[in-house]
Amino acid sequence: MNSTALTVLLVIYITALIIIGIFDLRKAKSFSDFVVAGKKQRSFFVIMSLLATMLGASTTMGISNTTYVVGFPAVWWLVFGAIGLLLQAFFISEKVRGLNADTLPHAAGIMLGRPAELIISIIIVVSWIGVIAGQLVALNNMIRFVTGKNSKTVFIIVAVAIILYTTIGGQLSVIKTDVIQFAVIVIGILTCFIYLYFFSNGDNSISGKIELINDSYRPINLVTQFFVIGGVYFLGPDIISRNLVSKDRKTAKKAAMIGGFVLLAYSVIIVLIGLWIRSNVGRLEMDEMNPLMYIMKNKIPPVAGAILMFGLLSAILSSIDTCVINASSIFVKDILKKDDIRLVRGAVVGIGLIALWFTLSGNGDIISFLSNAYSVYTPGVIFPLLIAILCYKKKEIRVPVWVAAVACGGVFGFMGGYFPEIVAKLPLPEFCINNFSLLGMGISLLIALTSIKWGEKLQESAGSKKRIKTAAFNNASAEL
Repeated sequence: MNSTALTVLLVIYITALIIIGIFDLRKAKSFSDFVVAGKKQRSFFVIMSLLATMLGASTTMGISNTTYVVGFPAVWWLVFGAIGLLLQAFFISEKVRGLNADTLPHAAGIMLGRPAELIISIIIVVSWIGVIAGQLVALNNMIRFVTGKNSKTVFIIVAVAIILYTTIGGQLSVIKTDVIQFAVIVIGILTCFIYLYFFSNGDNSISGKIELINDSYRPINLVTQFFVIGGVYFLGPDIISRNLVSKDRKTAKKAAMIGGFVLLAYSVIIVLIGLWIRSNVGRLEMDEMNPLMYIMKNKIPPVAGAILMFGLLSAILSSIDTCVINASSIFVKDILKKDDIRLVRGAVVGIGLIALWFTLSGNGDIISFLSNAYSVYTPGVIFPLLIAILCYKKKEIRVPVWVAAVACGGVFGFMGGYFPEIVAKLPLPEFCINNFSLLGMGISLLIALTSIKWGEKLQESAGSKKRIKTAAFNNASAEL
């Protein structure tokens, strides 16, 4: 299929997404409608939206490239993600949904107050600008592949279109477009897998290629990815945002559980595609092209390539719109402390355009710097927030100590991600230097544990007992 035909299909696809946003314009009547889709979404839509959110550029093009480099152990990335989702379903999905929050920082604010809400919201908003920029870079590469030329104009039009339909319909549009995008992702990936393993003439044997660790992927990588990657899927803002749009606690738990099992199946399929490429395509032959994009162009029929192309494009779009609406909602709800749809729409435009500007600047260092801010979130937020959820209405927490746990873990992640050369000079064991973010995560956990007032009752419980005693005293006085 030639570039002109693909470009026409791309225009039709993007136009359809904008039309969905227009249809949802009048439906988003309240702040809750716009930000969390009214908190009334049924299982089907929550599950589809959750899966579409998870399957972005990193879990398609990123995993295929990682598989090409390290082999089958690349599967652990998504396996740990699936484990994180399943753990969420068993331990916290119902608790988080029960808070009736609009955003993840809002949930922290409900449990611990304004300081907790503010520090988490700042971390997320700053980090997610980089995450959006990284997704836009992947989108730009895909558009360049589709059109056959480096057209900034086409890229800007598509990027603005994503911002447009997200601005118009909010979370309602994001969820509906996620359903379409996930369907396209699945069709694209399955088409590619079936052709490579059942109809191609290449080496499709997996005998001897299935290994859980090797020289390129060591046991320490298992530990690191379990906490870092699993932690994001367990308690990341984009994943939790799908929890918050659920109609009730059971729906939130069901979505996380089903999503975990589907992600396990997907991880095997995408890694097997990467293994086929590793066995049949040389690195020089690809010439630095992403493995999936290379086989799309050279190893599978044009129609199958077009289907895969739209699958990859959908994966990128589904991540961009979710990140943009979540970051914008957090900025307005948790930093500005406003429940105003107009402000959220303005934030969608502002954050989207800032990320677009970083992408167009062509300065990879800036994009990497902002994208790596994600490393601040995992070591800084995951364990303290988990402890807050588990202790809510059971144990009281010293908020200043809890905030210190977030800050300390975040600093370790920041240093490990941005300044490894400085970390390398610290008088620490080599293991700690090489796993500085993981070390920060452990320290964050220890500090967060010290924030719990183990020997004290909740003020709410104490107040209840006081009311009971007062009532008993009043009854006794009345009898006298």
